[in-house]
Amino acid sequence: MPQEVRCVWPVRALLGEGPLWSPTQGAVFFVDIHGSRILRHGLDDGTQMDWALEDAACWLVECADGDGFIAGLRSRRVVRLRLEPGRVVIAGELARIDPDRPGNRLNDAKADAQGRLWIGSMDDGEETPSGAFHRLDPDGSIACVDEGYTVANGPALSPDGRTLFHTDSAVRTIHAFDVDVDGRLSGKRAHIRFTEGDGYPDGMTCDAEGGLWVAHWDGGRVSRFRPDGTLDRTMALPVSRVTSCVFAGPALDRLFVTTAAHGIGRDGRPDEPLAGALFECDPGVRGLPPGRFGRPPG
Repeated sequence: MPQEVRCVWPVRALLGEGPLWSPTQGAVFFVDIHGSRILRHGLDDGTQMDWALEDAACWLVECADGDGFIAGLRSRRVVRLRLEPGRVVIAGELARIDPDRPGNRLNDAKADAQGRLWIGSMDDGEETPSGAFHRLDPDGSIACVDEGYTVANGPALSPDGRTLFHTDSAVRTIHAFDVDVDGRLSGKRAHIRFTEGDGYPDGMTCDAEGGLWVAHWDGGRVSRFRPDGTLDRTMALPVSRVTSCVFAGPALDRLFVTTAAHGIGRDGRPDEPLAGALFECDPGVRGLPPGRFGRPPG
């Protein structure tokens, strides 16, 4: 399988996360949580843009009605926003996650084919299991579907939408759940366990064949796992803190990978010139179309 890895934007994100493919804009968007930025990499012309935020975004999902994005903010607010030249416009608040847990923040989310959002929260200090997993439905109702996460990360859905994967990075475990038609979860089980040598499982995404692609924080690579959870192959990157990945392009055959510069070159860690960069890989398989929040008009 082709596995070339190349840097497409040496942006030095402190905590690059949440990559999103936008077919309508022909671009990959991602966030820099610690740098309080939203970033955009155009696939056709290579145009790169960024927007500064007062309240950092932890993830973005496009709206099904085509009117901007839904964003999860560090303050645990879920808002609708628009990206305009030189500014970010907050166009309304949809929900507040963990309102009684001020030490938490949002960390990762995905929309499914039914327009529902699956949202993880975490302890901002990464010390206590105060985080949880939530479902936000298109009608605005919200439900807590699982609890006890220290660092909730990387929801991903199987091609048929019947299996949902979610991670507690702090305990190096990717869980799998069964999903029914109403969005209820059951059958929680440990699907993949990382060893110390693997680093920590971070963001992830499924391909069209059911393979699960997982970023290794402090592991310097992205791995593909077969549907049964066994390791298929890995792609090494020239940085240690690999955070997430997304399939992009009209054919969904290009894999983009976000990374982090947070902590690199400090406290005895060697510097990595490309830490925080956006990378592109040739995965040899196709991904799944991105989910959008809400029901499209009509």
